[in-house]
Amino acid sequence: MELGLQNKKAIVTGGTRGLGRAIAEEFVREGADVAICARNGDELLDAAAQLRSYGRTAFASVADVTVPDQIDAFVAEAAEALGGIDILVNNAGRAHPGNFESLTDEDWRADLEVKLFSMIRMTRRVLPHMRARGGGRIVNISSVLGRSPDPALFATSVNRAACASLTKALAMELGPEGILVNSLNVGSVITSQWKNIRERRAPELSEEEFFARAAEGIPLRRFGQPDEVSGLVAFLASDRASYITGASIDVAGGAGGHV
Repeated sequence: MELGLQNKKAIVTGGTRGLGRAIAEEFVREGADVAICARNGDELLDAAAQLRSYGRTAFASVADVTVPDQIDAFVAEAAEALGGIDILVNNAGRAHPGNFESLTDEDWRADLEVKLFSMIRMTRRVLPHMRARGGGRIVNISSVLGRSPDPALFATSVNRAACASLTKALAMELGPEGILVNSLNVGSVITSQWKNIRERRAPELSEEEFFARAAEGIPLRRFGQPDEVSGLVAFLASDRASYITGASIDVAGGAGGHV
């Protein structure tokens, strides 16, 4: 399938590992140029070198998406390096476990900053660049917990629901300008984050045993792979998805109790 991503200019936040890296690689394989950011400079150098091996431009910069000034600088530098911005993938995020009584005000603020406010600020900064190119695509990487809450991940459940509402409202407002906004609600996907969880929760189990047990509540009885998410991101960013906006799509192996 020809996606029409050749020479498109894409930003992927949290692009050095896991889903972010898989998404950035998906774009360069499709002929797009990419800009990635993360907090770890060493990981950025490695990721950027791999992305450039596909023969495309890959701009990388250290930036914390919870710091407004760093977002401003990153977007400006990325637009200059790539020659514009057509696509934004808001992927940065991290889990903050805890139930309602254990979470402090600071826990809530930190989780809101990395999830909801990073999407708000990144979107605000890329809009002038997308308007200058006559349209664009925004894909927000969210969580199935935003639709099927888990009290053990209380902040994520609540804040990801807010991200879903942000996606829908942006799609309604920006649609007339040709800027399409969609979200993916990701379930359990094998990334370094889950491997770290295994090391904390069940170090006595092998990775194979841990993932098998953790997958018992997933209808497909397995964790997803990063490329099972990245392919859908590329599709939503492409010409073939030109009549899809405001969608909230689960990529969770059937997990989640909602309709």
